[in-house]
Amino acid sequence: MKAILQGWNFMRILRLGLGIAILVQGIIAKEAITMVLGAVFAAMALAKIGCCATSGCAINSRSTNNTHKINNEELDIKK
Repeated sequence: MKAILQGWNFMRILRLGLGIAILVQGIIAKEAITMVLGAVFAAMALAKIGCCATSGCAINSRSTNNTHKINNEELDIKK
């Protein structure tokens, strides 16, 4: 229940809206595949699952103090 009530952002609301719209269109057109697709989109938004909903593709943002000085040397190449 906590996942349903918390963490709402624009993309999650958009996915829920599109899921409901696709589901309604599938019901009106009486197409089972469209109804299933709409239900999947709506369920993904409600359950907060999907591509990056759980920060599964987030980069590691830990900062380390292991900095190394890099010496750059200019090369003069003439033919």
